[in-house]
Amino acid sequence: MFNCDRSKLSRRDILKSSAVLLAGGLVSRPFESAKAENTVKNVTLNSSPSTLKITDMRYAVVVKPGPSPCALIRIDTNQDVYGLGEVRDIAGPQYAMVLKSRIVGENPLSVDYLFEKIAQFGGVSRQAGGVSAVEMALWDIAGKVYNCPVYQMLGGKWRDTIRIYADTTESKDPQEYGRRAKERKAMGLTWMKMDLGIDTLEGIPNTVMQPSGLSSWELHDQPHPFIATEAQIKALTGYASMLPRYAMQSAMTCLYRWTTSAMSE
Repeated sequence: MFNCDRSKLSRRDILKSSAVLLAGGLVSRPFESAKAENTVKNVTLNSSPSTLKITDMRYAVVVKPGPSPCALIRIDTNQDVYGLGEVRDIAGPQYAMVLKSRIVGENPLSVDYLFEKIAQFGGVSRQAGGVSAVEMALWDIAGKVYNCPVYQMLGGKWRDTIRIYADTTESKDPQEYGRRAKERKAMGLTWMKMDLGIDTLEGIPNTVMQPSGLSSWELHDQPHPFIATEAQIKALTGYASMLPRYAMQSAMTCLYRWTTSAMSE
């Protein structure tokens, strides 16, 4: 016989049930698209090493030309296949290492699934360095396992060569800026980046406007829109008068070549 008393639900029971359903929905949503990758059917998977698992992730910090130091990561597997990835320039290795516990034990060939799993721990700019490094290493492993260029798995090759640009380390000495620009031009580089900081204009009146009494942290680490620092028109003429002529010519030549090539494409 049906028991009416047992079918009654208290307000507390209803709230508990609702909380469980809500929590389940929040947990499952971020990985719905990722889990779909592991439910592919009617596809031959004979060449897919299903027992391949990630066993470890380590890093090494190297010093190199350009933005440095640079953190490289290595993801190891139980089949002696490893992948390498680069944490974005100057970003610390911790951005990648905090993801280790999320990927160890997983199949490295499930690239999209693992990316969905760790993407929430990334961010903008260098905060994305860890997630990017892990994805890079996963694609490296996939390319080695399937003996296929990674660019082919990502849609095919677009070009045989690519034009690169050379970053130029900052300096407070305009003469040093010029020397570095000339050195890169001699290497055959036609695209250069030179960061001209406002500290180069120090001592030249009416070039930079900023509030007084700023702390060292505000001057060097706080983004300039938040401290009302502005370079005045005279700053441009100040840069031009300080930099050696060959440095300015190199910069203008590179800018012209890039502009004309971009317009012709």
